[in-house]
Amino acid sequence: MPAEWEPQSMVQLTWPHEATDWAPILADITAVYEEMAREISKREGLLIVAPEGTHLPSPLTHHLTPITSNDTWARDHGFITVEELSPITHQPSPILLDFCFNGWGEKFEATLDNQINRHLYEQGLVKGTYEDHLDFVLEGGSIESDGKGTIFTTSCCLMAPHRNQPLSRQEIEERLKTYLGAERIVWLEHGSLMGDDTDGHIDTLVRICPDDTLLYTGGDEDHPDLALMEQELQALRTLDGKPYRLLKLPLPRPVYDEGERLPATYANYLVINGAVLVPTYNQPDLDAEALRTIGEAFPDREIVGIDCRAVIKQHGSLHCCTMQYY
Repeated sequence: MPAEWEPQSMVQLTWPHEATDWAPILADITAVYEEMAREISKREGLLIVAPEGTHLPSPLTHHLTPITSNDTWARDHGFITVEELSPITHQPSPILLDFCFNGWGEKFEATLDNQINRHLYEQGLVKGTYEDHLDFVLEGGSIESDGKGTIFTTSCCLMAPHRNQPLSRQEIEERLKTYLGAERIVWLEHGSLMGDDTDGHIDTLVRICPDDTLLYTGGDEDHPDLALMEQELQALRTLDGKPYRLLKLPLPRPVYDEGERLPATYANYLVINGAVLVPTYNQPDLDAEALRTIGEAFPDREIVGIDCRAVIKQHGSLHCCTMQYY
């Protein structure tokens, strides 16, 4: 499974519409998606999944395919791409892994979301070898790859109810190794955010970066489990037996909606060709610290902040809205 910072051909956005939970704030969330779309289309291809009749701002370089959805979390219903080396040419070719997305353990309806990948493939909008793994629940936000054979995940997510029972942890690990071409699976036992619907997706907590660097979310008095996660990361070693370079991201100050604390995090950024798109929350000092820290991990890329206060109202952030293709 490639690392996210490897060269990409395009990014998928599944567009908000009136039949989704975004309906009460559709104008606000659409503005965020338009900003993401503009930044992505400056640097690589953009594939937009949206219902028939959706109108997008111009100018915007994109391909729009008309298909409806239950929601818009492309990270979790989109294809997960791995690469296979040709025995003849020794060049990589993409394999498109179509896993089951069941609304993070049957919390939400996802039947329409699970039809998107097959539609994209049959219409020739994504290129590669299709593999049907719809008998196995796996969300893109629940795994991180270093591109060298190590996959990070969290026990609290992959072992959560209504995902892959009655498979044991060992059986799930063996499937991940087989499907993703991994040499090892790193299971983090700690780390979660208040208000998180995903049961602890790794892309809200810890992100793998070039040169064996880990960006991770720091804790506060409401998240003592994040301090235990930090201790886990300090004890981790690479496949070569070396410690990781650790860069701590601040935790945004509490963000609430109708009295409920939302799972705001800076770790949910997107790496694209030449840039990193980073969620911000109108907290100038912490936003600036997060942008600066992510810039340390990606010194060769432009760091672009995108206000995600609307996105967090549905308990997600920037990375959750996107899926990249290689």
